[in-house]
This record gives sequence, C-alpha cells and structure tokens, in this order.
Amino acid sequence: MNKKYAVRFLFAFSFVILFLCLPGPVQSKEEIQSAEAQAYLISQKEHIKIDGHLTEELWQKAIPIGPLTMVEPDEGLPSTMKTEVRVAVDSHAIYFGIMCFDSEPDRIVSYTMQRDAQLRGEDHIKIVLDTFLSARTGYIFAINPNGARYDGLIENEGEGENSQWDGIWEAAARRFEQGWSAEIFIPIKTIRFASGLTQWGFNVERRIQRLQETDRWVAPNRNFKVTNVSTAGKLTSIPAFQQGKGLTIRPYVLGNRIQDATEGSASTNIEPGLDIMKNFGGNVTGLLSINTDFAETEVDTRRINLTRFPLFFPEKRTFFLEGSDIFEFGLGMGFHHSKDLVPFFSRRIGLVEGETVPLDVALKATGRIGRFSFGVLDSLMQPVDGLSPRVNLFAARGFQSIGEESKLGFLVTAGDPLGSNNSWQTGVDFVYKTSRFKGNKSFLVGIWGLFNNLEDAGNDRTALGFIIDYPNDLWDISLNFKRIGEDYNPSMGFVPWRGIYKANFNLVYKPRPEWSLVRQMMHEFFTQAVWDLDGHVYQWRIFTAPINWRLESGDRIEFNIVPNYERIPEDFEIAENVFVKAGNYTWWRYRLEFQSASKRKVMTQVSWWFGTLYDGNMDQFQVQLGWRPSHHLNLAFEGERNSGSLKGGDVDIKLARARINLFFTPDLQILSFFQYDNITNSLGMNSRLRFTLRSLLDIFIVYNRNWLDTQGRFLSELNQFFIKIQYSWR
Repeated sequence: MNKKYAVRFLFAFSFVILFLCLPGPVQSKEEIQSAEAQAYLISQKEHIKIDGHLTEELWQKAIPIGPLTMVEPDEGLPSTMKTEVRVAVDSHAIYFGIMCFDSEPDRIVSYTMQRDAQLRGEDHIKIVLDTFLSARTGYIFAINPNGARYDGLIENEGEGENSQWDGIWEAAARRFEQGWSAEIFIPIKTIRFASGLTQWGFNVERRIQRLQETDRWVAPNRNFKVTNVSTAGKLTSIPAFQQGKGLTIRPYVLGNRIQDATEGSASTNIEPGLDIMKNFGGNVTGLLSINTDFAETEVDTRRINLTRFPLFFPEKRTFFLEGSDIFEFGLGMGFHHSKDLVPFFSRRIGLVEGETVPLDVALKATGRIGRFSFGVLDSLMQPVDGLSPRVNLFAARGFQSIGEESKLGFLVTAGDPLGSNNSWQTGVDFVYKTSRFKGNKSFLVGIWGLFNNLEDAGNDRTALGFIIDYPNDLWDISLNFKRIGEDYNPSMGFVPWRGIYKANFNLVYKPRPEWSLVRQMMHEFFTQAVWDLDGHVYQWRIFTAPINWRLESGDRIEFNIVPNYERIPEDFEIAENVFVKAGNYTWWRYRLEFQSASKRKVMTQVSWWFGTLYDGNMDQFQVQLGWRPSHHLNLAFEGERNSGSLKGGDVDIKLARARINLFFTPDLQILSFFQYDNITNSLGMNSRLRFTLRSLLDIFIVYNRNWLDTQGRFLSELNQFFIKIQYSWR
C-alpha cells in the first residue's frame, strides 16, 4: 500500500469512528456530578486511632456517603452488600472510616498483605481523589481486609493507573461478624492539592470478588472506570489545611557489601543521602535529592525477546515517580507501558546501557497554578569511566486546561546521557476529551508533534501523530497514527522504530449474553500496519480473538488467530547463533489460553502459542501458578519455553521465575524473587526485607545474588548486600 492510499485509508477509518461516536442527548455536568459527600471536621478534643475499629464517637457524627450502586454484573441495581464510607478531616490530614458488610464473612476473598499488590483479584475498597478538581489526574488509595495498602497516580486521562508511586499514609483493617472494616489516614503533606478549594473530586468503589461484583458511589456506568475523575462526585467541607512549613526531610544511610567472583574483588561502603520535599501552599511541590539512591527498587523482570526491537521496562524508582503523571505527553503514545514512542523516558537518567550511574543531585518541581499544570526535572549524573561523562539532564512539561476535560501542553528535554552536545527536544500536544458523548460515553481525540536536535543528526527529526478513541463498555474503538522521522532520536526518549508511518485500528465488541455460564464476551480485532517513509510496507499484524470469554465463575478462556507480515531489512539474531535472514516473511500464530479465577487459593494461567514464525515453526508455552495458603505466605511460579525450528537453526529458550512472599504484618514483609534463563545461563535472586514504622521510618535489607550455570554446576558470580535506613521528618 503506497503512501497516498495509506492516508486515504486512515481518513476513512477516522470518519467511521466519528460517525459511530456522534453524540446523542447530552447530560449536564450537574447530572453526572450531583452526588456530594460532606467531610466531618474533627475538633481539637477528638482523636482517631488507626486500628480498623471504628469505635471513636466522631465516626458516628460523620455522615456516611450515599449508597453504592452495582456496576458489575448488573449495572444500576442496588449493591448486594451494604457499604458505609465516612470522611473526616482536621487541619493536617484526611481520614476515611469504612464498613463493608458481608452476609458471608467467612467467604471474603483476601490473600495478601503486600504493599502495592494488585488487589483487583481480591475484596477491596478503592478511593479516588481529584485534589485539583482538574477532571484529569488524581490519587488512588485502596485497602483489602488484611490491611494491604495500594496507592497510585491516575494516568492516561483516567484510563490507567501508575501503581509504582508510593505515598506516606497509614491504614488498618479488621474482620468482624458482619464483614470487615478499615480506617485510612492520609497526611495532607503526602498529596498535592489546590489551595483555596473547599471541595475535591471524590469517588469510591468496592469489589466483592467471590460474586465478581463491583459497586461504585458515583457514575456506576460500565463505560467509565472509577479513575475517570471527570465523572466523580464531590467531597465538600474541605478546610484550609495547615501545611506548617510544608517541609519533609528524609535522610538515609546506605551500607553495602559487594563481592564480584568473576573479578575476585570485594568492597564495603557506607554512604549518606538526603531527600527534601517542600510543599509551597499545596499547589506546588519541590523535591531535592542529594546522592540519590535506589537500592530498594526491585530488579527488572527478565523477558524473552523474539523480535529485533528492544524491550520496554517501566520506571520503578521513587524519586522519578513522584508527580510522574504531570510528565505524561501525547495521548495514544503511552507512558509506562507503551513500546512505540516515549519522548521522555526517565530511565535514561541514572541508567546507561543497563548499568547504574550514580546521581550527584536531582531536583524536581511539580504543581498547578490556576488552570496550568507543570513539572520540571533537573539531574546531574556522575561520570563513569568508559560509560558516560558527567552530564546534566533536564525535562519540563506543562499543560493548560481547556474547558472541563481538554488540555493543550508542551514538553522540553535537554541533555544526553552519553554526552552528545546540543541535544534537546521540544513538542506540543492537544487532548479533546468528553465523558458525555451519547449522554454517558467517553470520547477522546489527541494530536501531538515533536522535534529533536542531536549532534550530527539529519534533517528529518520530527515525530507526529493523532488518536481517535471511543473507549466504552460495549464498543471500544480507536484509531492511532504516528509518523516518526528517520532522524528523530531523542536522547532522553524511547523509540524502537524510526523512519516509519504506523497505524493501529482496534475494535473490541464486549456483549454480555444472558447465558448461565458466561459473564462477558470480548471479541477483539486489533490491526497494526507499518510503512517506511517511501510508502513500502514494513510490517502488518492482525490480532483476532474469536473466543475470549469471562465466565461467571471468574475463569477465562481465549483463542486467538494472528496473521503477521514483516520485511526484515538485515539479518538479526533471534537466539544464540540462530539468525533470521533479511527478506519478506508471512506467518500465522495461534494461541489457546486458560486463566483460573483469582478468588481461589490456587490459581493458574496456561498459554500455548503455536504456528509458523518467520521461516519456520515455534511453540511457546507459558505457565503461571500461584498458591496462597494464607495471607502471610504467597508463592508464585512462572515458566516459559520457546521451542522451534527455523532455517537458521533450532531454538530452545527457557525462562523460569519464582516468588516467595512472606508477610508478618502489612508493614513487615520479605519479598524474594528468583529468575533463571538459558540465554545468560544464570540464576538471580533478589530478596528484600522492608519494615515500615508509622509510614515515617523505613528499613530495607536487600540481598542480591547471581550464580552462573557451568556444565550443570552453579558458581557464584555476584554477591550484593544492602542495608538502607530512611526516616521522613515532617
């Protein structure tokens, strides 16, 4: 398909989607956001002990929010179980008192105490706060009946969550004869907010896992997620919070012992560090990190790559996650999970070619002034011989709110981790969003453009694109187009493709048949096409799911048919000493998958990909097995094997991962992670003990070890032992 017909194709699809999304009767903002909850103002004589027991008299004075309404399985019906949520505030914090009544408390599903565990497979309560009334971003706080805490930032215009963010807050839960209860304490210094507001955006969602039931306070509509804060209700009676000096000082001491058996060396170091956070009246937050360290961050998960493109790994480091929602750029590009293009990729700071590079100092400021939101990041990396020089890296992002849900913004980055001179990038983006198409549906349009400068780069240094998105419950349709110049190569970005046009058209039809066994069907049709800038096809892929059924039991079965085409411009190594030759390839892949319901103590997922691949055949087997004998012990195993034969040779790649998680309390846990693959022939272990005292004192003990598989014997390669003690003084 040449460029002329490609453009016609894209515009044709655009008009189809626009026609499908033409608005019907429009609900007013007042109709969607009419629900209000009043916060109870705590007097100086009243106090709350965070123990999960709502025994304080003030909880009886606080007015509970209105009843929750069912979203799943029967939209709009009263919830099966009663839920009471009360909100209280004083000048320094916000509190939530929660009562989750249950007629069968012995059947409550809750298996973990882990911080930031994915609670969607368990009973839990999720609270969403839009502290700027921006209708775009916000905070997520969740808790399960075991007291496991989850927090995150809302991203991707309410369609996603960034669970890597960790705030300072406390919570406790307990079970009783009629269900379970919880108390949550969020210091106001933990969150950014607009000063002068007397109300925030607010919503609550409850999951009853054994019933596969989701209940919500406001907008109990399947077209929206609870994180779509444009549909949230209001939390009123917000006081003028007292920030004091708004200062959080977090010193730390890091001790480490590193032994490298391959070099026969050993070293012991003790290093101090300091993080300082300053809240300027709630609207603006500044962070300063000196001798920045990330020893407590979990190691990356090993993955098998059968393509010629690099894999994308998300940011996990605390400093870069604070306020990271501000730095999202370009709707449809993704931020934490995209593999197409990420113009500002914070992992470029402090990580060069897979090696950790220390930071002398890093500064960040994020906030909102009026309807303008901004983020600024500046860091100074230490020099490392043979890897990177001392270099300053900078990023700035800002956007102006337009109307109720839309925005216009910019992005600027400067600096190169490898030291190239005069490296910078700039870009603009616009997002039109409404949550009231056809009265109660979402519709988004995003447009963006980027330009970068790099030493000795050519003239085609731009990237641009657009997306039209109709992300609703019955029909989820989107068209996404990108043009990435052949010389577009931002030093602080992630760009696996260059010199291409790329188009994705995705359509998902998700009916709920009135069958006794099937809860929902998801008929998926995802297309991808890539052309070079001369209009020659590079790649296309069509992913179909004739069967993707979620059963009433919570189990899921899926069958996929995926035809592929790719033009390989030059030979690449797909496995050790096995090469795919340059040429044109068409192949067909198929998948069978079964996933058991997460409500069970033993859960499993089995996937089998089979069919042709490039110029041969390949079978991919993936197995995940989880066993949760109690909420104090969770075990998980994952295995993957890719076995096949290509013209370049036979492929047999194995990968195994295991997790052993031990929870003494929600604040004392040991998480151990083991990985083995026969590409590196190495076994790695990452074991982390974390003890948190009142959310202010953190003690991390981290032990990393690698063994090399040598003719059936595992020989020690690397031994690392870290102790980090960190205290937050406010």
